[in-house]
Amino acid sequence: MIILIQFIIGLVFGLGLLLSGMSNPEKVLGFLDIAAIRTGGWDPSLMLVMAGAVSVAFVGFRLIFRRRRPVLDDRFHLPPSQTLDWRIATGPAIFGIGWGLAGICPGPAFVALGYGSPAIVLFVIAMMIGMAAARMLANRQPALGVALSE
Repeated sequence: MIILIQFIIGLVFGLGLLLSGMSNPEKVLGFLDIAAIRTGGWDPSLMLVMAGAVSVAFVGFRLIFRRRRPVLDDRFHLPPSQTLDWRIATGPAIFGIGWGLAGICPGPAFVALGYGSPAIVLFVIAMMIGMAAARMLANRQPALGVALSE
């Protein structure tokens, strides 16, 4: 039953990406091209999609954490530490740089596989290799952390 619910959630996410156009790298790059503001070619739709997603998530988190436990599990699985380590600091930076260069991130990349584009297939293969390499590197390195709060 849980797998079916997860599949439905993934399907809704994928459909949302398709309907909003966020599975199209050109749409994302159109937002990231700040220089196009002067020429009228800038596409603010990504900002609107993100604002909608953040709003829904904000309300959803407020509602779900009022519960003693999640609907489909026996407990919430929250990070046990509030330590900021090098992986947390550099990971999002690398993700953002890659997103800016390619115009696509992991979720939309998997949705875009349906387009059959060789460039997307190559991107997903490279992304998977990068994820495996990052995991291997993370397992080799000790965590150098800084406490965020006492």
